[in-house]
Amino acid sequence: MSAIPATQPPRRAPARNWARHANSAVVFLTLTALALVMIGIPIGWMALTAFKERQQIFAWPPVYWPDPIRWQNFSDVMTQMPFLRFGLNSLFIAVMNIVGHLFSCTLVAFAFARLRFPGRNTLFMLLIATLMIPGQIMLLPRFVVFQSLGWVGSYLPLIVPSFFGNAFFIFLMRQYIMTIPRDLDEAARIDGASTWDVFFRIILPLCVPPMVVTGVLTFLWTWNEFLDPLIYISKYDDYTIQLGLNMLKGRYNIQWNLIMAGSLIGVIPPAVLYFFAQKYLIGGIASVGIKG
Repeated sequence: MSAIPATQPPRRAPARNWARHANSAVVFLTLTALALVMIGIPIGWMALTAFKERQQIFAWPPVYWPDPIRWQNFSDVMTQMPFLRFGLNSLFIAVMNIVGHLFSCTLVAFAFARLRFPGRNTLFMLLIATLMIPGQIMLLPRFVVFQSLGWVGSYLPLIVPSFFGNAFFIFLMRQYIMTIPRDLDEAARIDGASTWDVFFRIILPLCVPPMVVTGVLTFLWTWNEFLDPLIYISKYDDYTIQLGLNMLKGRYNIQWNLIMAGSLIGVIPPAVLYFFAQKYLIGGIASVGIKG
């Protein structure tokens, strides 16, 4: 008597795969549309305004496309102010802040992640608690301190604080170092490496992703900073790009076309930096665990 073959249930894997791909496509299209709305529209309007004549900016009905295209707005920005010098000033401050944050934050993060000392966890929790302090509260005390040191009117108040660390970057770096196996440290110490050797030869080469994140975010924050340079910089030749663009806004007249042209030029360095560092940015943020 021959055996009756068992009936096979219908396969539903292709249907599930199709549904998963369709769901991913919907999410991707939705996020793309939101990105275009949140980023593309403001930047596009800024770019169009940068090529318009002044009377076209507030014309009614609105003039969406500049006619004629006014390339002279960019040359006017360069001639009405030392725009290149302001850009170099902003670049100098940004680079010094990057150096300060990389130097201080890596050292402090390494101490919290690898060294054993009394009160380590308490100090780390106090450091994280400082993230809840609004920056506006620190404006007056910092100004009093810098004024007593005679630093007001120079770049020192904009540069020196970066060499004392940043709570967010220290947290980011510390969490990344915690994901690095301690076996590497122990193997290096067996070979006679000191604590500094472990830091410079083992930890730092493996911390490139969070260091790139720290550098890029520091550049973006410093490049776009307006309030601190406004408070501490007094000489016209020492102005940053943001202060220079603010000079185009008079009491009764605002040259929006020139402001947008200068802003469009000012967007180029952060955009180029992000383009070349986006691989490390995504990997650096995604690889940071929550290991305590």
